[in-house]
Amino acid sequence: MIGRRAVGRSGLRFSALSLGGMTLGHNAAFGAIGADATEAARIVARALDAGIDTFDTANVYGESEHLLGRLLASRRDDVVLCTKVRFPTAVPDSGAGGAGGAGDGSGGGAAGGGAPPASSYGLSRGAVLRAVEGSLRRLGTDYLDVLWLHMQDRSVPIAETLATTDTLVRQGKVRYVGLSNFMAYRVAEAVCVAGARGYEAPVGLQLPWSAVGRGVERELVPAARHFELGVAVYSPLARGLLSGKYERGREPVDGSRLALWKEELAGHDTDRTWAVLAALRGIAADHRVPVAAVALAWVLARRPVASVIVGVCTAEQLEQNLAAARLRLSREETARIDAVSEPDWDYPESFIGRFEAW
Repeated sequence: MIGRRAVGRSGLRFSALSLGGMTLGHNAAFGAIGADATEAARIVARALDAGIDTFDTANVYGESEHLLGRLLASRRDDVVLCTKVRFPTAVPDSGAGGAGGAGDGSGGGAAGGGAPPASSYGLSRGAVLRAVEGSLRRLGTDYLDVLWLHMQDRSVPIAETLATTDTLVRQGKVRYVGLSNFMAYRVAEAVCVAGARGYEAPVGLQLPWSAVGRGVERELVPAARHFELGVAVYSPLARGLLSGKYERGREPVDGSRLALWKEELAGHDTDRTWAVLAALRGIAADHRVPVAAVALAWVLARRPVASVIVGVCTAEQLEQNLAAARLRLSREETARIDAVSEPDWDYPESFIGRFEAW
């Protein structure tokens, strides 16, 4: 069974692996078709059976909120349900194949064929309140365990956003607040403003982290450690690149995520990327586990990771990812991956690293 981990210094606990909702249901905002309702039900059932109790979605993930709301309805009090606010809602309440519910007026968004009204997205008081009410209806719940601010909003003072989320916490509609896709200085600002004004402070960061995407280690991970924030990792397989199904010089498999996002695949076509994959494949062969399990286990061992979010389109893909929870990499194996994946740090890391001991 998958264990649970503390999120920073809060009382919140995530399962070490979380199930991501971006690949559940139709998702026009990201140009992809995810698992249909039948396959989504298989995925969620297997996740619950394996001990995954943390589910992550967003208002911009198409049908995902509707699907998860229905599939988790009977287990609502047993799971940690997280969603996000910042971007326009992709599917109105009346959508998602008869999911039911009255429209909240915030639909349209990326899937509505036109630009959404400015008041329907962002981190202003009105936009946050509107988005949360819509997510609660689509998820069929009266509270969110975690509300992630999906990306910073330079047009709104962070004090306004935090005052709004503080109100939602006090109303019982939100239990905890987290930050995703924020610059490190904005993370520091949010924590300090919350402390100074007595608002409910963020308890965690959600960020992309993988053996080929280690840029977060420059500022964001140190900020999480300094402020004792838990980290929820998304894209731990770099959009599936580290699943082991891609080969240098070969066209991506039809229907795969990087077959749709070829520019992203081209950006990863470097000697360093393929050296990382070679190391992962070698370690996977030694342990007789999928390549993806090794890539996920490497992230799970980083500090202060509270949970790694896996996004899958089939129950079989989930099964491969579950092997990561049982895998323990040796120091030598971890060091091997670290060495081939080490980024070329520039100033100020290169300078500070030379003189920090003085």
